[in-house]
Amino acid sequence: MARLLIVFCKNPQLGKVKTRLAKTLGDETALAVYLKLVNHTQQVVRDVNADVAIYYSDYIDTEDHWEKKYIKKLQQGTDLGERMYCAVSEGLGMGYQSVCLIGTDIFELTSEIVEQAFQSLEKSDVVIGPARDGGYYLIGMKRADARVFEVSQWSTATVLKETLRNVKQQKLSYSLLKELNDIDDEQDLRGTDLWR
Repeated sequence: MARLLIVFCKNPQLGKVKTRLAKTLGDETALAVYLKLVNHTQQVVRDVNADVAIYYSDYIDTEDHWEKKYIKKLQQGTDLGERMYCAVSEGLGMGYQSVCLIGTDIFELTSEIVEQAFQSLEKSDVVIGPARDGGYYLIGMKRADARVFEVSQWSTATVLKETLRNVKQQKLSYSLLKELNDIDDEQDLRGTDLWR
């Protein structure tokens, strides 16, 4: 089964990444944490048995540390849901049978968890990795459905609940992965190896 792993990546610009973290720790620390998270994600991605596409937030950076062999694209759409749907839809349109999408905020993410997501898609229509804050860190699909991504407000504690409701309304089968911690603010950071 042809697999594609999409990574949503914000271009690392001072004052534009980890803004909730920056409120208490400052822009420089927030950027440093973000770069560590990106580095961790790069290591995770390297060990996954799938093609990889990096979807940038603002511009395609050909000089960054993501491997040259990866597909590089720009995110399209007005909100996060639309951008994710467009990316998943595009991946499936390129001939991949299963597509998983992750961000760069999960320090607990491992290549084994991503592999498990792809394996889950062999028996389910959708796979979701729940985050402790009520959102999700991974979504995977075998066919794109825009309605799954229709959430009233992103970055809130109801994102996962609304997404699962949408999946059930579309009569899609789904699997859930292990719950992980999303690094958004100082509280999330404490107790991790990122806290130095």
